Amino acid sequence: MKKSANTASLRSRLLAGAAAATALFVLGAGTASAAANCIKGDRKAPYTIGWANIYSVPTWMKQTEGTISAEVEELKKAGLVKDLMITDAQGNAQTQIQHIQSMIDANVDAIVVIAGSSNALDRVISDACDKGIAVVNFDSLVNTDKVTAKINTDSGEWGAGAAKWLSDQLGGKGKIIVMNGPAGISVSDDRRKGAQPVLDANPGLEIITETNTEYNVAPAQEAMTSLLFANPEIDGVLSLGGALSAGSVMAFDRQGREQVPVTGENARQFLELWKEKGLKGWATMQPNWLGALSVYTAVQALEGKDVPAFVKVPLPVIDDSNIDSYLARADQFPADGYIYSDYDQALFDKLLAQ
Repeated sequence: MKKSANTASLRSRLLAGAAAATALFVLGAGTASAAANCIKGDRKAPYTIGWANIYSVPTWMKQTEGTISAEVEELKKAGLVKDLMITDAQGNAQTQIQHIQSMIDANVDAIVVIAGSSNALDRVISDACDKGIAVVNFDSLVNTDKVTAKINTDSGEWGAGAAKWLSDQLGGKGKIIVMNGPAGISVSDDRRKGAQPVLDANPGLEIITETNTEYNVAPAQEAMTSLLFANPEIDGVLSLGGALSAGSVMAFDRQGREQVPVTGENARQFLELWKEKGLKGWATMQPNWLGALSVYTAVQALEGKDVPAFVKVPLPVIDDSNIDSYLARADQFPADGYIYSDYDQALFDKLLAQ
């Protein structure tokens, strides 16, 4: 997994940062203080981290797991982490609950999780917290606050920004299709909720239909193809996910339909299609390194640092003014992956200092 244009340099910076963390937090030795929520008991470095993945098939998830594994390797070198336990629930929230329970039974020191359900995991997550395990939840969030930290961008802001751009492009009037991620996933639902006030303020925008699909190009293209047959007039696509946008553009292209303004995410395929076809586009980014940040946050908490209960990661905007800077790094990422921004220890410390 490549992190940036200067992977070796970045690894060095991360290692140096991890060593600094060791000097700052480990010299006192011993039991971690209870400064952060959930953590209690005699927990000492090196720690065992559990990564309770909801599903590993989408490339975004594979890239995210790559940042988690890379961060763990750096922390291992600093003597802060011993093992990484990885599970894959294959999209099933009940299976994810079982996996988290198995991590609790194994008495891991920290659990990092993207929730397959915003409410179904509450009980097992709360149980982990009660057992003194650091729990860091990122991307798709649980309802319970019995966690050490939640880490995310503002999904409502994400949806509002996309809807505002599309409304501006269409002058507040036109027929649009809304493309959502899977129903019941908080990050998808929250983006949609964030878009609604903007849509309400622009009654000239008519939602002719909307759809929920996996965050993958193939199902998104299939869904849009069906919608194109049923709707001869479409003025814009409010896509709330990068792979969804790529699937939409490909469907329009294969049906010989004229492209329309479309929102999206930093998916390499979408950005490349945007440039190739001269699209009117807008995108933002859910950084894959939220996974690495979550591991780092868990370890910092275990080492006695009082980490924030919620870490808000700013959303960038990708438009015609800066798309080339993303595409210049495209070859560092999978063809069906996401071109995420660079990250390092300094960035993580800045975010945790909020």
